[in-house]
Amino acid sequence: MQIKAEEISQIIKGQIKDYESKVDLSETGTVISVGDGIARVHGVENCMAMELLEFTGGILGLALNLETDNVGCAVLGDVRKIKEGSEVKRTGKIAEVPVGPEMEGRVVDGVGFPIDGQGPITAKETRKIEVLAPGVIARKSVHEPCYTGSKAVDAMTPVGRGQRELVIGDRQIGKTSLCVDAIIAQKNTDVHCIYVAIGQKKSTVALVVEALRKHGAMEYTTVVAACASDPAPLQYVAAFAGCSMGEYFRDNGQHALIIYDDLSKQAVAYRELSLLLRRPPGREAFPGDIFFNHSRLLERSSKVSDELGAGSLTALPIIETQAGDVSAFIPTNVISITDGQVYLEPNLFFSGVRPAVNVGLSVSRVGGAAQVKAMKQVAGTLRLDLAQYRELAAFAQFGSDLDKATQAQLTRGERLVEILKQPQYMPLPMEKQVTILFAGTKGFLDTLPITSLAEYEKQMYEYIEQNEASIFDEMREKQEIDGGLEEKMKKTLTAFGETFKASMGLN
Repeated sequence: MQIKAEEISQIIKGQIKDYESKVDLSETGTVISVGDGIARVHGVENCMAMELLEFTGGILGLALNLETDNVGCAVLGDVRKIKEGSEVKRTGKIAEVPVGPEMEGRVVDGVGFPIDGQGPITAKETRKIEVLAPGVIARKSVHEPCYTGSKAVDAMTPVGRGQRELVIGDRQIGKTSLCVDAIIAQKNTDVHCIYVAIGQKKSTVALVVEALRKHGAMEYTTVVAACASDPAPLQYVAAFAGCSMGEYFRDNGQHALIIYDDLSKQAVAYRELSLLLRRPPGREAFPGDIFFNHSRLLERSSKVSDELGAGSLTALPIIETQAGDVSAFIPTNVISITDGQVYLEPNLFFSGVRPAVNVGLSVSRVGGAAQVKAMKQVAGTLRLDLAQYRELAAFAQFGSDLDKATQAQLTRGERLVEILKQPQYMPLPMEKQVTILFAGTKGFLDTLPITSLAEYEKQMYEYIEQNEASIFDEMREKQEIDGGLEEKMKKTLTAFGETFKASMGLN
């Protein structure tokens, strides 16, 4: 059997071709120094910004400082396992996280690895954690409500789908509670939720997860937890990772709500990271790009145009103030980036007004555009009534002789403040909120003692559901109070008022 020269050359070419495909080219470097969650790496010349590097033991690092002779890298894991001189490999991947419906119901760390003991996540898609926010042309104005379930917020500082509404206040006065209620309020809607916990105790995060599970909210929620015990790099990237998970829904024509709890701790983690990387400190030792850090994160929340699927990503960032100082560096930064703020006040909280929303300092720059007509009809007079009440209450404490009109305004104001109180984990749908606010603003509560209002509200919902359920159905359907519905509501509330007074012995 003779083999021709051509055939020999073909065989050799084929083997060379196969050989080339088997060669694994990977650029490696060595660790020069390591400590405090930062590693300096030499020898990875072609490394890209935000690229993932792999240390021995499978620990990942994030390339942040690209310098002439080394790369400053944030270690996303246990830094104690990395030694000077150990090998570092380039992965060629820009930092990314798994996204998609497979993430729902799971608790993951800052880079998307599961930490809830329920096995691996089989997500079909991954996304870069840093992407550009949609431009002006790709957006659409915010026009649909995203209910938080809280009467005080939905009536006076409404949040729309695609909006960024800041929740700001001192520690331990109900910021997280308000946001967890907003997640629970999305039950039976088409909104997917992401809760990002930054720099909190693991026990606190566990309580939040348990509350969400108990109220059936975990099935449509992803929890991204970068706890206080996690390294600063994880606390820094967690917010961006959570945002990418929310963007998956937005870009597929769906709706998502993301809670950042809280961005003051993320800023502190970023400051720690920057100072260790020897970036120059600025005001309050924060790096110069701390504003850019928060703005590029929050700009990604948007309502996109119909051509792009009309999806939305709504953000509720939380900022913790020190002794009510909203004029500090980070609070003023985030206030200027967001479309309004819900300001929670300690004095109100400790006097029993919960949620402790300060109506005067809270604002929504989207406003009525994010409300249905029915809510506008009752909330328009509500803000005015409360403003007048606050002004009169300040004067009334100095004198006892008040004319009838002033007394009536004080009576109305006290009752409105009372009906805006709401227990934790009990968000209300729009139709129930509108009904109780209608009762308050139209004077149905003026003759009732303040102490009986919580019971009145509870019994009123039950009474309407049993006797006049069409009121709630009509309001959900029409989303406005027309003449016929108003008459029906007045008639029903009058009848219920008589029944309630008799049952409480108030006649």
